[in-house]
Amino acid sequence: MTAIVEEILAGEQRATGAADLMLQTAEWAAAAYARFDRARVLKIARAAAEVAYAHAGELAEAAVKETGFGVVAHKKIKNELTSRALFELYAHEDFCSARIRAEVKMVELPRPAGIVFALTPSTNPVCSVYYKVLMALVTRNAIILSPHPLARGCSVKAAQLMAEAAEGAGAPLGIIQVIEQPNLPLIEHVMKSPRVGVILATGGTPMVRSAYSSGNPAIGVGPGNAPALVDDSADLNHAAKRIIESKSFDNSILCTNESVVLAVESIADRLLQALKSAGAHVAKPEEVAALRELLFGRGTFNVEVLGKSAVEIGARIGLKLPPNTRVILAEIDRIGIDEPLSKEKLCPVLGFLRVPHAQGGITQARALIRLSGAGHSAAIHSQHAPTILAYGAAVKALRVVVNAPCSQGAAGYGTHLAPAFTIGTGYFGSSSVGENVGPQHLVNWTRIAYNEDPAEAFGDFSVLDAWAGGPALALGREAPMSLGRLQEGADSVQDPMPLPTSSAGTIDEIAILREEIRRMVLEELRGALRS
Repeated sequence: MTAIVEEILAGEQRATGAADLMLQTAEWAAAAYARFDRARVLKIARAAAEVAYAHAGELAEAAVKETGFGVVAHKKIKNELTSRALFELYAHEDFCSARIRAEVKMVELPRPAGIVFALTPSTNPVCSVYYKVLMALVTRNAIILSPHPLARGCSVKAAQLMAEAAEGAGAPLGIIQVIEQPNLPLIEHVMKSPRVGVILATGGTPMVRSAYSSGNPAIGVGPGNAPALVDDSADLNHAAKRIIESKSFDNSILCTNESVVLAVESIADRLLQALKSAGAHVAKPEEVAALRELLFGRGTFNVEVLGKSAVEIGARIGLKLPPNTRVILAEIDRIGIDEPLSKEKLCPVLGFLRVPHAQGGITQARALIRLSGAGHSAAIHSQHAPTILAYGAAVKALRVVVNAPCSQGAAGYGTHLAPAFTIGTGYFGSSSVGENVGPQHLVNWTRIAYNEDPAEAFGDFSVLDAWAGGPALALGREAPMSLGRLQEGADSVQDPMPLPTSSAGTIDEIAILREEIRRMVLEELRGALRS
């Protein structure tokens, strides 16, 4: 065994050595993939999307079985929306071709991030893998995924299926990789690697903050705590159905779900009745106290109820609810740190607060967002445009969903917001992005700008290929370990790899033997790392 293999496999370096090998492989793959044209990229992304769609139901079942969170049918919907449907949306956009803007004498060249390091959560594991992989593929990036340990099995399976499909369609080997045994030291090691182009962090606040402090560019999100104002102009039956549909979707596991309904007093009783008809159980005062203790009695949100059904949560406080109960409604009398039920609740328990008028509801919504969820999402059910506009302007949320389920609507389903499972919270929420994260955030553009003087003629770029200086790199899992980090402008190798020749132009058999030995050592290393 060579010295380099022994060093990587030695003691504490084993895990980080494996990660470094993944990073190097991803870097080679990204360098090759960045030269692919749009047609090849779409073929690869389509293959990954189709295999993801085909396994949407199977992996939904696996996710619920592994984590205990959510509803299989709803997770299947999310998996389908983030596979074929998401690809079809992205297929209409071009993140690969140069843009020639003759009217302003400018050429814009797409420059992928390179390696995307993606952290995926336990709450929405498979759809987050699907979504982040497709974003990386359509922008010609390599991606390394680090799944939440509670959802490791289903996440790894999803990533491997998409990797096999992508490579089968012609993607460079190693374009999609997944850390199969994630742990915090290993994740921090990868996050701090200079090889990483950008980190996509979806998870708890500590993980997101760690991503931002890694020294690498990061896109992270904060917690939600969406208020839902219902005023006296709203269609109450429609509002109730939409709120219950949203709050019960996947057992309220999405961070875009409604946290507290703010009901104008004049319609509050009628809205309560409509919510009951739509599937809510209106808790009695003693039941509200028991819910408060169950959800927040330990000081923080009780993860044992995360993603559980309303019936299961009711049983934990001694309530035998009808099987068709979708949400438990808990009426509260204030918003504040002394009322835990005004905090984010990733379960189908919904706060309900009466407000004297719409302006009072706006004030309480502002208070709710100050408590938690700055920059995230809010909802309003109203037919009064001035109130809707005042609400959107006053509440520090960057998505305000009108007359639609907030869980789905803020995530881009049922509205024309961008479909996403990474919800940027902007400056309000200490995030670098203030919109739903999409592929446009994984590519920069080099802008070649001419002198604006009309006397300076703009060149003819219509038939030129920006990457004609060298063919795609034939790099993947078989690439030479000695290559090191590929720098911009480094010489590329031919595709396929030419046989080494001597100075006389004959085949260099010694060089070929050396190459075979190198390949054997690399395979030995990989086998040892997998054992």
